[in-house]
Amino acid sequence: MSGLISRYRMRLKRRRLLWRSIRSRRQLTPINVRTNLIQRDQVLAFVVLRNEMQRLPFFLTHYRRLGVGHFLIVANDCTDGSAEFLAEQPDVSLWRADASYKSARFGVDWLTWLQFRYGHGHWCLSVDVDELLIYPHHDQRPLPVLTQRLEATGAEAMGALMLDLYPKGPLGSGTVSADDNPIDALPWFDTGPYRTVRQAPMQNLWLQGGARERVFFADNPTRGPTLNKLPLVKWSRRYAYANSTHSILPPGLNLEWDGPPAISGTDQLSGVLLHTKFLPGVLDRSEEEKARREHFGQPDQFDAYYDAIGAAPDLWHPGAQRFEDWQQLTRLGLMSAGGWT
Repeated sequence: MSGLISRYRMRLKRRRLLWRSIRSRRQLTPINVRTNLIQRDQVLAFVVLRNEMQRLPFFLTHYRRLGVGHFLIVANDCTDGSAEFLAEQPDVSLWRADASYKSARFGVDWLTWLQFRYGHGHWCLSVDVDELLIYPHHDQRPLPVLTQRLEATGAEAMGALMLDLYPKGPLGSGTVSADDNPIDALPWFDTGPYRTVRQAPMQNLWLQGGARERVFFADNPTRGPTLNKLPLVKWSRRYAYANSTHSILPPGLNLEWDGPPAISGTDQLSGVLLHTKFLPGVLDRSEEEKARREHFGQPDQFDAYYDAIGAAPDLWHPGAQRFEDWQQLTRLGLMSAGGWT
């Protein structure tokens, strides 16, 4: 009986999230919408951003190389030219949202509406502008080939570890132009330790560890960032992300990934989101985010985190590994080819 009650509650939760997203459409103002160009078999990318001109040109280049067919982007309160730049891109549909990012479930309501309206039946990629997805053979096999492989194995989603990249030396030093590959400025990462648990009632994975926990949450690791994501999903109007892309409903989709093979021991095709949060400019951005109070459910509890970033620490340590390529990450057990040769 408890299992039936849990499923019923999760069904109600999913319906509430979908209804929230449908209502949130009123907060979206079309700027330059080209959704008539979307083709049936294209992989679509869904993004919410604010003031990301430092990353946008390379971000678009990266995902175009991977084979994204169309970008559906919400620009939230942008003041740095990001919206104007995106409005000129022929493969971007752009909406403006001036409402609270936090009140829209950190933008998830807006994206869920766009996925409901345009993503049904497509493989949909949901990422932040500071996340660069890589996966086995990504340098030779674009996303449509990857999704064919996933469908052939019966998968409806692909999981990914969010891997924090960082420089050697104090945060905030150096310069990066908008067209530069951010990995060149942030070539280091932690190989571990990482840990996972399953959480009831959604059966979502909770993966923690890595560089940010080591540096900023050593005294209370349970408050460290959640590093598991399901960024690539064969979308249905019945689906809704529950907590960013960390968890999704219906709950069965959360079982599509057990975590990196180094932890789970399973051999599921998976990827890595290279996280470029710590580019030069992170100090000013963290100060602004602390003042805006839009990025955490209980922002007061993260003031110390922002202050620690503002102190410009050096995240590098002797155990740091320099990023090379996807083969390196598979050898380290941070992602898996799942038998895809």
